[in-house]
Amino acid sequence: RLLYECGAVFDDQLGALDRDSKKFGTQGDNFDFALLVDGLSAEREQGITIDVAYRYFATQKRSFIVADTPGHEQYTRNMATGASTADVAILLVDARKGVLTQTRRHAFIVSMLRVRHVVLAVNKMDMVGFDRAVFDNIVREFTIAAKSLDLAAVTAIPVSARDGDNVARRSDRADWYLGPTLLDFLESVDASEPAAASAGFVMPVQWVNRPDLDFRGFAGTLASGAVRPGDVVRVAPRGQASKIARIVTHDGDLNEAIAGQAVTLTLRDEIDVSRGDVLVGEGANPKHGLKFGAHLFWAVETPLVAGQRFLIKLGAFETQAQVQVLHHAIDVATYAPMPAQSLPMNAVGLVTLALDRPAVFADYAQDRDLGGFILIDRMTNETVAIGLVNDAALAKLAKLDAPARAPWRLALERRMGIAGTQARAKFLRRLAGDGAGAVFIFGLVAWLAGSALAGLAAALLDIALRSFARRAGAYAQRQYDQRRDYNADGGGI
Repeated sequence: RLLYECGAVFDDQLGALDRDSKKFGTQGDNFDFALLVDGLSAEREQGITIDVAYRYFATQKRSFIVADTPGHEQYTRNMATGASTADVAILLVDARKGVLTQTRRHAFIVSMLRVRHVVLAVNKMDMVGFDRAVFDNIVREFTIAAKSLDLAAVTAIPVSARDGDNVARRSDRADWYLGPTLLDFLESVDASEPAAASAGFVMPVQWVNRPDLDFRGFAGTLASGAVRPGDVVRVAPRGQASKIARIVTHDGDLNEAIAGQAVTLTLRDEIDVSRGDVLVGEGANPKHGLKFGAHLFWAVETPLVAGQRFLIKLGAFETQAQVQVLHHAIDVATYAPMPAQSLPMNAVGLVTLALDRPAVFADYAQDRDLGGFILIDRMTNETVAIGLVNDAALAKLAKLDAPARAPWRLALERRMGIAGTQARAKFLRRLAGDGAGAVFIFGLVAWLAGSALAGLAAALLDIALRSFARRAGAYAQRQYDQRRDYNADGGGI
């Protein structure tokens, strides 16, 4: 409807839309505008959106790229693909059904992908008689649900996409609504990223340009900051330093390049710079290392389990990575973490990734270019997950997992060699896997939790330790041998 109202549908397209509406449409004798973007035969037969469709249009104030994405749970990964490059998200809610689980899932994914501006378009208001109470209840429910999400602003608009109410023109049937129309909002929203220009210079190297013996340049798009000839830069993660000699573009050399510009940089010194490296200026200090925490959106039917290995592609950088730990999944209904042994399709979880080579990265909340990545199946080359670096969440989790412990408990743990969260967890798994008695396990859990039964639990532990230690040690050795054999043959492949 928005394309039609803005004059972005030409006469020949209207003729095709009229024919398609009579054959596939669901609006009787009227145009079914959904057919403008639902071009797949399967989409038209089922009356749903499956793939992402991109359409371009412009008004006198701004140019737009619209990504029409699916709403059904089965195709959530396509929705995430479209949202990954968006500045503004429009969440459609059926006024008759209200906020659904899928609405919450989409809001969470939009928040993860740092799309800060959200329009809550309450559609089909004509089906409920433009009842203000219905609209207010939906807005209230969504506001409560999204309170924990990092959304800069949520603008709710009552619309009827079929009739055009509040899409590009104000509706007479909703005279109680005093806010902007959808088009007014899109033309006026500030979708810029001011932090990118003010941060230090960072440019991932996409291509080493070597046309002849006399020229060697490094091409890429500035992720943040600005750079000038003579500036000192470092090559991350290795750390070699040099100075910028030239800033080369198709239109000639520049005196300065800023965030968002695609340029080729030459250096004064002959140092090793390859595709996937990152040029970093003074004042910028992205992280680098072999391990980081990340939120994963799992996109394939085979569930994710800890220990699996994939190819990771972070910008132009590519190497192998292992999902070392699956810390938890996230409940899309409450946005709360929940225990998980695996991650099913369309689920989101917090993991620790271990890489084969050092990578330069940043939390996605601070830098999209250095914080977003994909995981690729090594055998099929299928993209299996969208990943967002989130070391901050991992650090927060570590703090929550390390409560203050009484001195006598710390001393006992050190005596047993199980000081620390991971050591205690491993010890508990060994005993549980070795068939330890329920009474002992209860006592050990109470002891670890610091309950009022800590004294009794400590006594039980002291008595039981001698009888179980030998079997627990043997069990741990068997587990170690199995993991060693598993890793030795390439992860079981």
